[in-house]
Amino acid sequence: MRPWRDGPNDRRNYHHGNLKEALIEAARRFIAERGIGGFTLVDAARLVGVTPAALYRHFRGREALLEELAGRGFAELAARLARALTSRGTPLERFTRMGETYLAFAEEEPAYYAAIFETRGGQGAASDEAGLASASPAARPSPFDLLVEALQATFTDGFGGVAPRFIALEVWALAHGLATLSAAGHLPRGPGFPDKYELLRAGVLALVHGAARRDERDPRSDRP
Repeated sequence: MRPWRDGPNDRRNYHHGNLKEALIEAARRFIAERGIGGFTLVDAARLVGVTPAALYRHFRGREALLEELAGRGFAELAARLARALTSRGTPLERFTRMGETYLAFAEEEPAYYAAIFETRGGQGAASDEAGLASASPAARPSPFDLLVEALQATFTDGFGGVAPRFIALEVWALAHGLATLSAAGHLPRGPGFPDKYELLRAGVLALVHGAARRDERDPRSDRP
């Protein structure tokens, strides 16, 4: 990604009808480089060279623009996870690959990743254009939902008394935590330290096998 430049020469030209796409790309770029906390519609307007009032033809406000970004980001994340789930390997390898895909997505698409979690639980469509409105976060499955589905699809025999949703929640927390720590630069680096992918693989293995061992030790470990 090229360095940030905020000035007249950096404003992107757009033709009639694609202002919406220019705004989405401006938001995506701004958030990727500066974070989601300080993002405003004025920033997006300045980047594409229009007045803030022009933005309201396409978005009702900041949250609506973020909703659109989140919807597109989640669609991309879901597609990547689906490809990982149907890739080669054993069920455990495919499930682990989903976790690796999650980490890669967070690193490669920081704006999408931030928007997905910033807008979770919000209401309303992202765009007023007919046929182009994104589903609200409440209507979209979460990454947690996808992990539960993947566990049930790849481990058809289940985990005995351990509900797949508990394992999925643990794996999601692991992946999200690693992604967040890595983005903030808080994961230790250097000789002798595993990278985030190695940590994820070890964690998934421990969680899945730990669930199996827990069930073998106590057949009454069924949970609601």
